Parts: sequence; structure tokens; C-alpha cells
Amino acid sequence: MIESLKKLGPGLLFAGAAIGVSHLVQSTRAGADFGWGLLWALVLSNLFKYPFFQFGSRYALATNKSLLDGYAHLGKTYLWIYFFLSLGTMFTIQTAVTIVTASLASILFGFTPDLVVWTILITMICLLILWRGNFTILDKIIKWIIVILTFSTVIAVFLAAGQNENNISLSQHLPQGSSILFLAAFMGWMPAPLDISIWQSLWTIEKNKADKISVKEGLLDYNIGYVITVLLGVCFMGLGTFVMYGSGTSFSNSGGVFAKQLIDLYTLTLGDSVYIFIAIAAFTAMFSTTLTTLDASPRAMEKTSRHLFSRANYLNYKFWITVLALGTIGIFSFLLSEMGTLVEIATILSFITAPFYAYLNLKLVNSEHMPVEHRPGKGLILLSIIGLIFLILFAISFLFLAV
Repeated sequence: MIESLKKLGPGLLFAGAAIGVSHLVQSTRAGADFGWGLLWALVLSNLFKYPFFQFGSRYALATNKSLLDGYAHLGKTYLWIYFFLSLGTMFTIQTAVTIVTASLASILFGFTPDLVVWTILITMICLLILWRGNFTILDKIIKWIIVILTFSTVIAVFLAAGQNENNISLSQHLPQGSSILFLAAFMGWMPAPLDISIWQSLWTIEKNKADKISVKEGLLDYNIGYVITVLLGVCFMGLGTFVMYGSGTSFSNSGGVFAKQLIDLYTLTLGDSVYIFIAIAAFTAMFSTTLTTLDASPRAMEKTSRHLFSRANYLNYKFWITVLALGTIGIFSFLLSEMGTLVEIATILSFITAPFYAYLNLKLVNSEHMPVEHRPGKGLILLSIIGLIFLILFAISFLFLAV
């Protein structure tokens, strides 16, 4: 049993990366604005994205190569597309998650309200943890973070449900007008952007270096992480529903104001005794995302750079993590007051590009580069095809409505 637990890792890292803006910000906001009305969107997003995330683990476990190595086999054009997409979004994503983490830290620890100071401090702490590219340290830290996050969130939602006196409807709702933009943002990062499947494959390879894991063990690890991610997505929607739905509160686009509104509203409704659970759940959710994204983007860019610029040895993990950390701190002051817009841009872009990654992952696990015995079964292939059609149609519908 202990040995099995030790082999858990990439699935929990996936959970750590996924449970952040999509859960704390978007799921809570969905619950606050629509109650349980967008539960259908949460369920469908998780269901139809499941196989494409799983293919990241499956391919890495079966071939000991990352999805990026697989994309290179399919053609370098795919790598160039990924390189420019990642280069254009990684600073936005890192800044978006760091803004929320810094805002929560300033409220919880309070020695200074200056969010620039908190951003620098949090980024430097994460950088020190990750600087040597030591996967083992990240692996151990994230396990504790996920345990704390899961227990504190579940306790908080049960307390919120127990104190709720309103009649909550389970009727589902399809947003109209400007709300369709929120729906796209919500589904774009629920449970996470599909390019995180690439991170998942990279983490799986790193884990396999330390603890040899079979395909069966690796997929179990992935499934555990995915179930935790879905569970907490429902929990944060529940918190928004039980505490905020019908309160008339509108959220600010400012990172600091949003975080304060969130904590204050929970505390006001549930009482000071619940504050510690809400605070721990919120901060650990965002810190885990900040830490894992700061690790994963540089890993992915290093691997991509090796394929595209074989002689550019300086484009390594330390180079990219330094560029990402400095870039995050550098653009922070310009975007602090527009947290909502920043998050929306990143999530909508993730939503629109989801079919691209879904198609590539499906194609790769059924290609000649994938051992036949480890290719997905007919049921998973069918779900993948339905999911791909869903993602394409929804992306087209969104673009049509947005224009």
C-alpha cells in the first residue's frame, strides 16, 4: 500500500496545476451567478476532456517519451504552432494565477498589502524550490498541498451547505448574451487547458526516472488526480452557490479586491470559525497552481526548443524559468487592475485551441509510434471522437456568437 502511494505523483501534479483559477475563480463565480445552473458545463468539460489528458500519461508511460516528442514525429509544424501558442500565453497564465495567489497571501498573512511585494516573494519562493529542476522536491511538496487542499475544501463546503437556508434549484441554465463569454472562459479552463496534457507527459517521464511505474500504475495515478480535480470543481461551485448565489454581490476585476471580496463574503456568511478552512483552501489552491505552472511551462519550452533549435543549448530549463519569473514580475504592475480581463483572455484562448491539442493527442496515441498493446480501447476512442466533435462545435459556436 505504501509503495503504491509513493508512486503517485504526476496525477497529483495535474490536480495541483488544474485546481486554481478554474476552480477558485471560475467555479466559485459560476456558483455565485448561476447556482448549480452550470453544473452541466462542468460535467461535460471534465467528461469530454478526460481522454485527451489521459493520453498524455498513456503515451509517456508506453513510450517513455513526452507528447512533444510525439508531435515532432508527426511533423515540426505542430511544434512551431505549440511554441508560439505557449510563448504567447505562458506569461498571461502565470501572471493570472500569481495575481490571485499574491492577493490571497496579502489578506491571510498581512505583513504588507503591497501586491507587487507579494508577487516577487511568491515567485522567488517558487523559483528557489524549482531552480535546480529537482522533480522529487516538487513531487513531495505537491502531495501535501493536495491533501490539505482537499480536506479544507470539503470541510468548508459541508459547513456552507449546513448553514444555507435558501432553496437551491438544480435546474440547468444556458447563458445568453455577454454571459456566453463567461461560459467559454469557464469551460476553457475546466478542469484545465488541454495543453496541460503535455505537462502531464513530461511529469510522468520525470516520475518514471525516480520510481519505475507501469502503464497500469500510471493511469491509476492519473485517474486519482482527475477525480480529485472534478470533486473540488464541484465543491467550489457549491461554495459559490451556498454562500453567494442570490446575494447580489458583484465581483471586481481587481486581483486584490476580488480576493478580499471572496474571503470576506465567506467569513460574513459562515462565521469567523470557518475562516481558517476557507483561507487554507483558497491559498493552497492558488499556490499549487502557481508552483506547478512555473515548473511546467519551462519544462515544455525546453523540450520544444531542443527539437526546434538543436544548437541553442542555452534555451534550457533554467533559462525559461528565469524568463517566465522575470516576465511575470515585469508585467504584473501593468495588469494588476485587470485580473478579470486577464483571466478571461487566457481561458478563452485555451477554449479555442482545445480542439487542436485534442486532435493531436488522439492522432498520436493511435499512430505507429504508440505500442499496439497500450493504445486506447474502443470505448475511450469513441468518447474521444465525441469529445473532439463537442470541442470543435462549441468553439465554432463561441466564435460565431462572439463576432
